[in-house]
Amino acid sequence: MDNRLLAELLFGDIMTDRDSIMERYPKRELGEKAEVTRFSPSPTGYMHIGGLYAALISSKIARQSGGVFYLRIEDTDKKREVEHGTDEIISSLAEFGIKFDEGASADGEQEYGDYGPYRQSARGEIYRAFAKELVARGLAYPCFCTAEELEQTRKAQESQKLLPGYYGEYAKCRGLTYEQIEQKIKDGCEYVIRLRSPGKEDAKIVCRDIIRGNIEMPENITDVVLLKSDGIPTYHYAHVIDDYLMGTTTVIRGDEWISSYPIHHQLFEVSGLKMPRYAHIAPIMKLDGGENRKRKLSKRKDPEASVRYYSEQGFPYESVNEYLMTIASSGFEGWRMKNPDADISEYKFKLDKMSISGALFDMDKLLSVSRDVISRMSEEKLSRLITEWAAEYDPALSSYISNSADKFNESIKLWKYNGTKVRKDVAKWSDLTAMYDYLYVGAPKEYDFDTKIPADKRSEFISAYIAEYDPLDDSSQWFDRVKRVGEPLGFCPNIKEYKADPDKYVGSVADACGILRVAVTGKRNSPDLYTIMRLIGCDETINRLNKAK
Repeated sequence: MDNRLLAELLFGDIMTDRDSIMERYPKRELGEKAEVTRFSPSPTGYMHIGGLYAALISSKIARQSGGVFYLRIEDTDKKREVEHGTDEIISSLAEFGIKFDEGASADGEQEYGDYGPYRQSARGEIYRAFAKELVARGLAYPCFCTAEELEQTRKAQESQKLLPGYYGEYAKCRGLTYEQIEQKIKDGCEYVIRLRSPGKEDAKIVCRDIIRGNIEMPENITDVVLLKSDGIPTYHYAHVIDDYLMGTTTVIRGDEWISSYPIHHQLFEVSGLKMPRYAHIAPIMKLDGGENRKRKLSKRKDPEASVRYYSEQGFPYESVNEYLMTIASSGFEGWRMKNPDADISEYKFKLDKMSISGALFDMDKLLSVSRDVISRMSEEKLSRLITEWAAEYDPALSSYISNSADKFNESIKLWKYNGTKVRKDVAKWSDLTAMYDYLYVGAPKEYDFDTKIPADKRSEFISAYIAEYDPLDDSSQWFDRVKRVGEPLGFCPNIKEYKADPDKYVGSVADACGILRVAVTGKRNSPDLYTIMRLIGCDETINRLNKAK
């Protein structure tokens, strides 16, 4: 068969040749050790935490090497694509500080970079030109098998316990003549373009994975589909061409793609294109049940699978990224202990140090990491981040901030510091109205009074304190006043004396302060009570005390 004639029959509309395309994508002028990585999602739904995990690692590898990190949108599956899916991807990653050096932009905006188009749906001519060249070399051919015929083949292979796929004697269209192909096309028969695989059934290849080392695998023998009947490429074929043309040096992707490596290896080889390095990362897992069974984080079962969850809950993106780095690299926590104030960008990440088993998601660990991250933030940054978050997710807090900006900034100092020591109580912004509702929401609706103090004695003390309360007291005067009011009512002003003979008293000055604390906040534990009373103001303090009697 004259394969060049066949190529013209199939791709007569394609006037661009492979060589002219290659000229449009010159080799990148980067440093010797610079890495070019990409994030290449499909716009088929919300951003999964696993996607953020892969993007963070890919970004890290490119940036620390002085390379390039770009965004490519793999939007060839139009049936599964959701409206504005690309916008969701870009905005979700931007919320977590993930930015690209080049790549696709939001819908309607101009993409940026010299190696585009960065949406696969805009690269059809490129894929068809490369496929035309393979047909001309006898390495690809049209296949007219229907879905029913392919299903019959699958069942026959299954009954004989053979490798499923389109190969050998089951590749029925491999041997069609030019005349047969021409007639089928004239008859309007749909067809796909398949690779004419040169693979041998007993041959092996080696996947040189950066994380897992060398993995020996059977060579691909199936005639995989390159272009679907509508001319759109399969993921397998499109990513091979794109990664080469865009100068990708390292592909970081989930380990579910390991089984596809023989196909990709072969496609690079038959296309005469240099293959990038691959690093297959383990998925983020979750304990399921009481038997330490692990499973992947599920979009359906686990709210924390969506990156939107972290935004809604008010985790600073630095906290999420820092946590993901702890599960990506076993050396990160040690580095952080030695460099508590360093920016995460200073950490030297190594792919070959990643675990080959699934990283286990631990919400308690994330909360701990986030408390530490928040404790290192300045008051100014906290104010800005919380204000921005509340405006979108917490109307009550946002209203408080708008109406009482100065008091809000004062409140940050209240829960950030315990004297000169930095507190680590807040893990996410949604904690604020839950932990400090008495500041941001209003008077308590329930009171956790210590039952060892009789209700009548408690009420008597509150009434006496109201009569003596002076909002102009400083903290020392405030405490002295509590002691003076409490002593005649049986509250010992000296803790040591009280401990020496507790039965002699109703309680201690600490108990008296505790009554005021619960009356004002509803809680037994809170930051500095004097500051809380000053923040809510004289009238509100007296109203709460009266209400709690």
